Amino acid sequence: MTHFVEGMVLTFIGAALAYEGVRSDKPLYTIGGSLLAILLFVGTIVVIRGEARDRSLTSAGKARTDRLWRTASYCPSCASVFFPGGSPWQGLLTPEQFKKYIWTEAGFAEQLEEKDKDVALPPGLPAIGPGGTPDHV
Repeated sequence: MTHFVEGMVLTFIGAALAYEGVRSDKPLYTIGGSLLAILLFVGTIVVIRGEARDRSLTSAGKARTDRLWRTASYCPSCASVFFPGGSPWQGLLTPEQFKKYIWTEAGFAEQLEEKDKDVALPPGLPAIGPGGTPDHV
């Protein structure tokens, strides 16, 4: 909402500049203000659409990862993550492997840092996310 208000205020300033150019018979103000208003309006729409897309991706990823995140436990003495019920994975994962698994299943794998992308997941780790194997990063 904030970006929309900011964009519309700046668009209004460009439109006011164009109006002043028409009123004062200054073609530079008219052309510059018109181009500025159009550019700012289009830019605002692009930003707002990108934010909406990001919000929908985040919402979809949250639902998928909640099933994993809430059932996992961390063992401080062995510095590993495990699932007490043995589902969806039986065995231990390092925190780095768990992070990659969660982010991959949420659909955020491309946002992982390079060092986290290189972490190998154990074979047989089930994929519950948007298709592929768990190492589909």
